[in-house]
Amino acid sequence: MKRSRLEALMLEFASSTQSTLGIEWEVALVDRASGAMIGAAPELFEVLTAPHRDLIHPEGLTPHLTREFLANTIEMVTGVNERVGEAIEQLAGMVEKIRRHTDPLGVEIFSAGTHPLARWEEQVISDKERYRKVLERTQYWGYQMMIYGVHVHVGVDSRDKALPTVNHLVNHYGHLLALSANSPFWQGHDTGYASQRAMIFQQIPTSGMPYLFQRWEEFEQYTRDLMDTGVIEEDSENRWDVRPVPRYGTVEMRICDGASTLQEIGAMAALTQCLAEEASRTVEAGGTIPVLRRWNAEENKWRAARYGLDAEVILDPSNREAPLREEIPRMLDRLAPLADDLGCAEELAEIERILERGTGAERQRRVAARHDGDLRAVVRDLTRLTRTGY
Repeated sequence: MKRSRLEALMLEFASSTQSTLGIEWEVALVDRASGAMIGAAPELFEVLTAPHRDLIHPEGLTPHLTREFLANTIEMVTGVNERVGEAIEQLAGMVEKIRRHTDPLGVEIFSAGTHPLARWEEQVISDKERYRKVLERTQYWGYQMMIYGVHVHVGVDSRDKALPTVNHLVNHYGHLLALSANSPFWQGHDTGYASQRAMIFQQIPTSGMPYLFQRWEEFEQYTRDLMDTGVIEEDSENRWDVRPVPRYGTVEMRICDGASTLQEIGAMAALTQCLAEEASRTVEAGGTIPVLRRWNAEENKWRAARYGLDAEVILDPSNREAPLREEIPRMLDRLAPLADDLGCAEELAEIERILERGTGAERQRRVAARHDGDLRAVVRDLTRLTRTGY
């Protein structure tokens, strides 16, 4: 892109209905008998094309499937919804259609932040030009991207609310990551982390913690600089853990590990929707969103990735701290009226059940301990959860 075009770059923000949402769910395909990941996504897309052509869209606002970086991976994407429950119903419908083809093949849907046993050297990369470009640039770390997440887009009805919403979600980064942490194992080893996925993904350029801008012009300048220096070719290649998505008029939360059940996905989507709505109402009332120092936000991410719900997080720029197990119930009490207004109170209540029974990372370690460290049992339990729920 020539400099004259870069200097004129304006990121137009497409206004959306406030607090509408869409969910993206990345899952892997594994062999039912062995639990090993298999690169069956191309074949699955081929057989789905005819009977379920409505699921295959390279882009769109209706529920659809997309291919991902690895040939063992598919992503389910909902349409735009007003309520979390509607989005979860769409995901359930897509799972049902997928299973009509995977069940006869002995293939299971696997969902967690990482696969406990899989090795990156054995995985097949999807044959797409943009993936080849990523690998050419990122090399070793690019090949490590054997990770899976849940992303939630929330509609924002004004560009002026976009960055405050990003910053508000970053203020709750530790809450979102710790509650969703579901990747303690990596290539056969217990990493000691609740979320290994969070540590892996931040190695890619433009991934990880967002810069906490307060003016849209700063975000445009940042994007211009990345394009001018060849880091990215278009703004969608900025892969922050929380980011504005101007073409959709949304803020996208990309913090969470892959969840093993639809109930957990609903919980994290409801929490994201409520926090975005809280930011919107604060701006409308003439208030401001406090911005954590970047190093505080980075520390919260690390603590949540390392310790999960046992972490203490930094709450504000004055360095107040609180244990997450005490802070999260206070947050839920604060958000309860918003959840009632948004129609997601039932899904938000699932957060309390996560606190009671433990996160995915805690559950994986309990299963491993019951089976003398056999991580194949963990894979079986994860595929069972994705199939049946609790």
